Amino acid sequence: MNACLRLFGTLVLAAATLIGGARAAEPDKVTVAGWSQPISEITNLLAEPDKGFFRARGIDLGYVPGTGGGSAIQNMLTGQADIAFTDPASFYLALDKGEDLVAIYNIYPQNVFNVVSPKDRGITAPADLKGKRIGVYSLSSGTRQNLQVLLHQSGLSEADVTIEVTGLLNFAPVIQGQVDATAATDTGLLVARRKGLGDVDVIEVRDHLNLPSDIFVVTAEAYRTKAPVLRRFLAAYRDSAQWMIDNPEEAARLAVTRAINGRDEAMNLEIIKLRNASSVSATTDARGLGHFDPDIMQKGADTFLALGLIRQPQDMAARVRSDLLPDGR
Repeated sequence: MNACLRLFGTLVLAAATLIGGARAAEPDKVTVAGWSQPISEITNLLAEPDKGFFRARGIDLGYVPGTGGGSAIQNMLTGQADIAFTDPASFYLALDKGEDLVAIYNIYPQNVFNVVSPKDRGITAPADLKGKRIGVYSLSSGTRQNLQVLLHQSGLSEADVTIEVTGLLNFAPVIQGQVDATAATDTGLLVARRKGLGDVDVIEVRDHLNLPSDIFVVTAEAYRTKAPVLRRFLAAYRDSAQWMIDNPEEAARLAVTRAINGRDEAMNLEIIKLRNASSVSATTDARGLGHFDPDIMQKGADTFLALGLIRQPQDMAARVRSDLLPDGR
């Protein structure tokens, strides 16, 4: 009897030790290299201290700000982060330079770039841009790259237009008549309209080639060796994205204290609604948030090759994966 009690006590102690050890296990640190500062567009990530989506999946989330998609990839490659929050253009360019990368989550499957012009310019279709002066944020920006894509889809090239670097305040030059149109984003247009932008025509790049705006990218080595952690990260990110889709007002309130540009709650809400809309597509409706349309990614790579932006053909079937998603296949 005493032997049985001793054995029982030993088993209870062992079980308690195992349970305690599991509870004491440290979460896995996963750092995201962003393309931006912590702005309201990414409130679902910034809300981690309040909502704990990643903590619930055993992830200790970190964020390294950047100055564009290229910097996000560079910060990942130099070991400052594990995952790059980047864009397809930066992804293609890095692959063309020989980097061994894999795209694992389609953050914004909807293209958010556009070309905006005052009504009196009469620019309502890409063909109308021929011979016009068009503003871009910078020569290395997504506004220029997506303008090139738009022109290419319409049988034009940069040789048919005049590109003007207008900086982030690029709506002032178009209002003042220094350029005929400006390449921008949905949030840029939103802010300009809030500041009194008049009647404009808007050409949406997505109506011509709906290349995703942002994606999560990792090194091929991380894809191979850190799959369990990446799966939990993507599950947590999807949880956070779904929360922001379902609760935009709550997200807008949290952005007031979490985002560096979040003081205006009403503006936060409008921006968050735009990002929520860009997070879904026919593909995500059918397969779940984060899934890619491989054909679109391949068409984007082929377009960049045709434009001379990259030198080597890229096989997206080998570079775009959905198998780490909660419902990946």
